[in-house]
Amino acid sequence: MTVVGPGTEVEDRVHESPGTDPAPRLRKSYKHRILAIWPYVLMVPVALTWVYPFVWMVTSSFKSNSEMFGSTSLIPESFHWENWQRAWYQVDIGRYFGNTVFVTVATIFIVVATSSMIGYVLGRYTFPGKKIVIAAFIATVLVPEGYTIIPLFDLINNLGLGGSLWGVVLAESGGAHVMIILLFAGYFRQIPNEIEEAAQIDGAGFVRQFFTIMLPLTKPVVATAVILTLMRSWNSFLIPLVLTLSNPDARTLAVGVYSFQGENMTDWTGMTAASTISLLPIVIVFLFLQRYFIEGMTGAVRG
Repeated sequence: MTVVGPGTEVEDRVHESPGTDPAPRLRKSYKHRILAIWPYVLMVPVALTWVYPFVWMVTSSFKSNSEMFGSTSLIPESFHWENWQRAWYQVDIGRYFGNTVFVTVATIFIVVATSSMIGYVLGRYTFPGKKIVIAAFIATVLVPEGYTIIPLFDLINNLGLGGSLWGVVLAESGGAHVMIILLFAGYFRQIPNEIEEAAQIDGAGFVRQFFTIMLPLTKPVVATAVILTLMRSWNSFLIPLVLTLSNPDARTLAVGVYSFQGENMTDWTGMTAASTISLLPIVIVFLFLQRYFIEGMTGAVRG
């Protein structure tokens, strides 16, 4: 039997078996199609529920304060571009945006470098106390960030970095990034040993093996680490707030948006405009790196 195009398989089978009714087979095919479609039908309302707050925030940034709370329509009656101008210039969001970019980029570089090296050791080597080390890393997840802010504040001040962007970078990158470390460990674990052995035969030392051979093989995990660190550092509020109390010029976006809330009134439309500005970079980066993000998560779990 040769299948030339859609529908010919059924016709051939009818000719091969006279009297055979193709209706049950067609009904089964339709049933499979319906079963394949219904998950997407169920996920559409869930996706719209998740997206709605973001869409509401973006559209509200173009409304007046009265329209923002007095109308349920997502489309503004008239576009108030001055909300964005007020957010960028009057509250100095431009400065905060630059501070956030510096802190985030520096934090990503440090976190990826340290987490990849720790993950490499945990994934490729066996040593006494390895399970204890992993358990200690996991246990740090249970410690609330507020419990560590006071010793962290004292440490940064004793290093002479209080009120500076470098102090914020050190505080943001100094924690145990457990999930990123475990992703690197799982991905490194599945890399064949022959690759390291070939590098050793060629005379490559430990440092060269790691940075020129092993680390480039983990591009999906690196992309995942970049996204996770970006979201955490970009949206961080407590650490930048505490460490920049003595220097308001070193505030980040998350802290800067808070300045729209005054003692007697709150500039809600300016706040939504500033929040939209702060979220756009994360959305753009994720759209570019989402394929690597998925590969990194699935590859590390599989490994």
